[in-house]
Amino acid sequence: MKTAGINKIKPWLALLLGATLTTAHGATEITLARFFGACEADYGKVTDVSKAKGECGIITSLVNQYNATNKDGVVVKPEVAEWGPYYDQLTSRIVAHNTPTIAVMHQSVLGDFVSRKLVDPLDDSFKSVGINTADFTPQARRGVIIGGKTYALPFDTWSWLWHINVNDFKKAGLTSADGAPILPKSPDELLAQAKKIKDATGKPYFSWTTANETAAPTRTFLTLLYQQNAQVFSADGRKINVHTPAATNALNLMNKLWTDGYIKKGLDYGATQQAFTNGDVAVDVVGNWTIDDFMTAADKADSPLHNGYDVVPFPNLYSKKAVFADGHSWVMIKGGTHNEAEKKAALSFMKFLWEHDYDWSRTGHLPANNKVAQSAQYQALPFRKNILEITQIGITTPSNVPRQRAIEAIIGEEISSMMLSGKAVPAVQDAIEQRVNTLLASVK
Repeated sequence: MKTAGINKIKPWLALLLGATLTTAHGATEITLARFFGACEADYGKVTDVSKAKGECGIITSLVNQYNATNKDGVVVKPEVAEWGPYYDQLTSRIVAHNTPTIAVMHQSVLGDFVSRKLVDPLDDSFKSVGINTADFTPQARRGVIIGGKTYALPFDTWSWLWHINVNDFKKAGLTSADGAPILPKSPDELLAQAKKIKDATGKPYFSWTTANETAAPTRTFLTLLYQQNAQVFSADGRKINVHTPAATNALNLMNKLWTDGYIKKGLDYGATQQAFTNGDVAVDVVGNWTIDDFMTAADKADSPLHNGYDVVPFPNLYSKKAVFADGHSWVMIKGGTHNEAEKKAALSFMKFLWEHDYDWSRTGHLPANNKVAQSAQYQALPFRKNILEITQIGITTPSNVPRQRAIEAIIGEEISSMMLSGKAVPAVQDAIEQRVNTLLASVK
């Protein structure tokens, strides 16, 4: 069907059939549902991804470059959504039979779509275009391979990091002979360092988001559990257990950091990052997507971070090197393609994204492609050698645990209640278990 006849189609029908249309020149058009922001004013016409920066700039330029250079006559049409309501909107689109050809999806969400039989395995499809799943990093494999089958193309790994103002560490006598920050190796060392920082600078040790945010406390809590080799969920993924010594240790540590004034209070996400760039705290606990922004800030001569920015994986405070991790991936949801031409076009674009995993890694996200992760080109990027081990030690919540986003919110709400209103640790443990297990029991 040609777009020349689209004006004869009712608007609602045109929307539903949009993914099946070809351009007036016979090109196959496919749709790409994504978040990562909108930046058409800056990057709408950029077709050289090497000139792009940031998540939005790089993904926008990648799409532009593919559309300008692919030999198959494929046109990728981005459909940009806000991050917050993205999955609710995606579900609504599936119900309305207005499914995008390709959609971005967190690996922590993928299991829900697989269990609802909304996505099919892609192993044979990947083989047909030369995507070798053996090249996935260990973390990427854990994120997209479920029951031995590959359900998505991994795009990256992101994790929980410490972004450090080394200038503050130096003032507190917490740098080594080569100027590197000395990292704590136990909860007691962390508390001692936090006191030294506060005594030397008058600043809290940490900024992490505690206002209007549940993700930050959850990711810190899970990291501390994983470092104690704790089993958080049952083998079938249908129960959570936080009445454990490991959970008690983690909650007590987080609570003491808060009550002793070692975490800057009242910060939402934006204020958390601003506190770090303004020099109000020594350590910002946030993901790897902020590396580029903090490097830009540190380049300014008047910045508190100037000649003093460093970033490392969340330090190991217990017995095991481990850190919470997740990743972005690309999926083909059932109903998103209507014929072989569209399927072939979608796989062609996914192969292009896989081949440009290095370009995406410039955002700060870790590569999902192990060949890229091990390349000299990638490792020459600033700080990448510091965080590369996350592709090996990152731990994702098992894919058989459903409703992971809702669980993240519950845990974060209860930990925030502990910090903000003084809720006792045992009561927090009771509430997490009661709320999460009620949720898990309701999932069919």
